[in-house]
Amino acid sequence: MFVKNLSRLTPNNIRKELLALRKIGLNALEIALNSVEPKKLIQNSVKISEEKLIIQSDTFDLFSFREILIIGGGKASAQMALALEELLKEHNILNYKGLINVLSSLKFNNYSPLSKIKMNPASHPIPDIGGFNGTKIMYNYIEQTTKEDLIIFLLSGGGSALLPMPKQTISLKDLQTTNSLLIASGASIHEINIVRKHLSDLKGGKLAKKVYESSGAKVIALIISDVVGDKLETIASGPTIPDVTTPKDAYDVLKKYKLVSRVPSSVKQLIETGMNDPLLNKPLNDPKYFENIRNYLIGSIESAVKEITDYLKELGFHTDYFSNSVIGEASKFGENLKAIISNRISQLPKLPKRKVALIGTGELTVTIKGNGIGGRNQEMLLNFLNKIKHKPLDFIFLIIGANLDGIEGNSKAMGALIDNVVLTQINEKEIKLDKYIRNNDSNRFFKKVNTEIITGSTGLNVNDLILILIELNGKI
Repeated sequence: MFVKNLSRLTPNNIRKELLALRKIGLNALEIALNSVEPKKLIQNSVKISEEKLIIQSDTFDLFSFREILIIGGGKASAQMALALEELLKEHNILNYKGLINVLSSLKFNNYSPLSKIKMNPASHPIPDIGGFNGTKIMYNYIEQTTKEDLIIFLLSGGGSALLPMPKQTISLKDLQTTNSLLIASGASIHEINIVRKHLSDLKGGKLAKKVYESSGAKVIALIISDVVGDKLETIASGPTIPDVTTPKDAYDVLKKYKLVSRVPSSVKQLIETGMNDPLLNKPLNDPKYFENIRNYLIGSIESAVKEITDYLKELGFHTDYFSNSVIGEASKFGENLKAIISNRISQLPKLPKRKVALIGTGELTVTIKGNGIGGRNQEMLLNFLNKIKHKPLDFIFLIIGANLDGIEGNSKAMGALIDNVVLTQINEKEIKLDKYIRNNDSNRFFKKVNTEIITGSTGLNVNDLILILIELNGKI
């Protein structure tokens, strides 16, 4: 089980039908988490047969390579590496080595210090010296490769922070400051990564350029998506993907969020120099850098949606995947969620089923104004509760909002659960939600009502999941 506080989330002193709905929702969450385990995604996409490496529909002759170098980073990269090494050992593939930057908070039982793929602890969401040193080692490895070598690059969301390689004129401290400002600004992950690309010597296709200039070795990138639309250029800022953005685009992001005068002077100077130089203010998309690169998307939130949809249908729920692009400000989405639910249900066919499941995926953002503890899903759910707290509901409901990585924002929770029980507590105890909202302190509220969801770091990395379960007794 991923959820560690299951007993607190399913107490026996709540109404039987509400307890049943909580158990269904939490079981669906477990199914979702299991469906996107990196080991499972690697096993589904990568095979070795008769010294042939088979990835999806492509085949590579392992005998044709002198050595295999395995590098990468991201929240899911540790389990990806363990699964890949297990496969290589099983088939006695001996000529490989590697280094992966992994979350320093992640614990795993099946890693041996004798492994040929070393795990290097690093920090997320703010990069640290551990990640920087690990990335430098990877670049040293690349410089030692030849055209006869194969590089397998393991990448998932979180790689933007876990694989820091700031340009020479920017210090790690300045990069950390810039990351903090961007995260707190309310900018989307796409916008944040535009800036990151132009401060890095790895992101925005520059890893591919590095390999081309070092040796021209073949690169196979195995990628797990955590971004809306599974856009490869956005996942971990696209180290092996052509970059169509420019320094001017990065400047426009900083300007939009009023950060031009707040970022360190080295960052401002680098971006302004690039934008004012026609030789620098252009995309990095020369085909020659990418001709030996093969990028494979091996997993995303879609796997989870399929499995929980099948599970809920078996239980008699009419299921509706209402959005695969839940984006925008978490507070605003929460305020509008009642209208979204009403609209979706009004569009459903008039079926005898009175049980409805609505599923949404994506990644919301939070503009930080207070100094509380919280995360995007908790912020969204709290604002939904604030919107409906004085309006009577003639149906029972459950909503789970979860970051499947296991940790969201500056809290220790992956998200939270709300239902009629929580709504009753708010009204009976006259809990004032405004103070929690003003201070971005959603986690403190969910602790108070015992519905924060605790898993710890899961080693997974896909989009966030919003699951809404409703049993209708009348009009919504």
